[in-house]
Amino acid sequence: MELSNKRVLVLGGAGLVGMAICRKLIKESPDELIVASLQEDEANEAYTALKNESLGNTIVTPEWGNIFVRDSLQNISRNEILGNPQNRQTLIEDVLGELNEEVLKASYLYQLIMRYRPHVVIDCINSATALAYQDVFTSYREVAKQLEQTKSDASNLSGLTSEVEKLLCTLYIPQLIRHVQILYEGMRRVKSGFYFKIGTSGTGGMGLNIPYTHSEEKPSRVLLSKSSIAGAHSLLLFLMARTPDAPITKEIKPTAAIAWKRIVYGEIQKGRKPVQLYDCTLDKAMKLGKQFKLEDGSCAQRMGDKTLQSVFIDTGENGIFSNAEFEAITSSGQMEFITPEEIARSVVFELKGGNTGHDIINALDNATMGPTYRAGLLRERALNRMRELMDEHECDSIAFELLGPPRLSKLLFEGHLLKLAYKTMANTRNASAKEMSVALENTIKENQKLRSEIISIGIPILLSDGKSILRGPVVKIPPYRGESELAVNEEKINKWSSDGWVDLREENMQLWKKRIDGIFEEIHKLTDENTSSQYDRDASYWLEDDTINTGKVAGWILANEEQGARMKE
Repeated sequence: MELSNKRVLVLGGAGLVGMAICRKLIKESPDELIVASLQEDEANEAYTALKNESLGNTIVTPEWGNIFVRDSLQNISRNEILGNPQNRQTLIEDVLGELNEEVLKASYLYQLIMRYRPHVVIDCINSATALAYQDVFTSYREVAKQLEQTKSDASNLSGLTSEVEKLLCTLYIPQLIRHVQILYEGMRRVKSGFYFKIGTSGTGGMGLNIPYTHSEEKPSRVLLSKSSIAGAHSLLLFLMARTPDAPITKEIKPTAAIAWKRIVYGEIQKGRKPVQLYDCTLDKAMKLGKQFKLEDGSCAQRMGDKTLQSVFIDTGENGIFSNAEFEAITSSGQMEFITPEEIARSVVFELKGGNTGHDIINALDNATMGPTYRAGLLRERALNRMRELMDEHECDSIAFELLGPPRLSKLLFEGHLLKLAYKTMANTRNASAKEMSVALENTIKENQKLRSEIISIGIPILLSDGKSILRGPVVKIPPYRGESELAVNEEKINKWSSDGWVDLREENMQLWKKRIDGIFEEIHKLTDENTSSQYDRDASYWLEDDTINTGKVAGWILANEEQGARMKE
């Protein structure tokens, strides 16, 4: 397809992949490029950037709003929609009711298509994430709680009704079906010629052994919901591609982490709000009793207006990562990564009639894009730049706990503590577990900045006595399951410590010694005579660093101890 003299609508155009595609498209001089985003400021920022880069007469038009709801709800947050009974009822009817002209014409997505009548629609929205992270499981727990109360108190019926309505608003498949119905009908009516979806596998290319969860069981139900929706979406598009009056339909599914947008030192934000710093000194340590509150501000003190500042790599819609998080997740055998520019090149090449072999609609099993050679080369560049910024700003970039999992943050911080106390793996290996426990607790006691960063992102610190913790007002582990207070026993302390508490107990130090012994066993197996490609990591991989590399060690733990290595490259 010749893209000049065409109108192109890019859904999610202000995102990481969306902007890479827009930049590639604008070089083809389409008549108009409509950049649609959820937020007004993001759409306008993308518009400004693209206008400055445009060399031709292409009209760049920003649009914003939620394409999954009707026009009257498009700029209202999901919490506001669910919090209003009238809005809930409207959403339920729009999603679960019959698709009629009234519902169709009220849809913001339909109106967008009818307004611009695009020849090409490129969908870069992570639809699976948008729907799955509404989290039907949390909604179910609220319904179950209200149902139990109603059994003993009939006057609670209104509370039950409200939660049931919220649950209906959270059902994934009806929302996905309605979305595809509206998308198809709109494009059919304006005779769009091409629809291209940038999809997802839901797991960054990994399998059911993926070690990253959202504090649920492994594999995570929420994460599997995302993969399920992504798969269902692909099959719905597969059917659309077989429909005579539908546009030519293609989908690309990157099966690796996508990075990156920028590498900077700055304020760490969660939900567009800065992470407030708290401190909890050892004399304020909270004794673990019979109950554990998920939110409790009595232990930690707010550090004035101080917020978490560090070096981070911005991966667009997937959020920001610390140096160690990025190194662990992109290490060999983990998600690794692919660049947005590579995805953009494939999309535009397919649009112009080329065949990349990555169209999932044409070959569902063989069309995924995995880690790339370019990304492998650029990874070291990204890590080097982050290290330079860390040296410049005299900070450590360990973990932010914005994307999770708490398990990874815990491992990274424990590894960092070992690095501060012992510097090398060899030194750590020669220390006793008891010595390590004491040394790490002394480090926590003396390093107020590190202590503050750990507890401020929701990671408690279990002291060596196994009964006292340092914590901020909110913790990530144990996760909220409908109860704000939980009974405490040794079994739960062990589980919470394993899942996401920095654990300074002697038994955990023994586990770290075992891990380091395992790494040295691996090193010793790699003889100098074996120079083949048999092993991912040779001795130099582990010994090239002067100190413990927390990202590498965490990646090794996730791949070996957690059995979380990817099978397909």
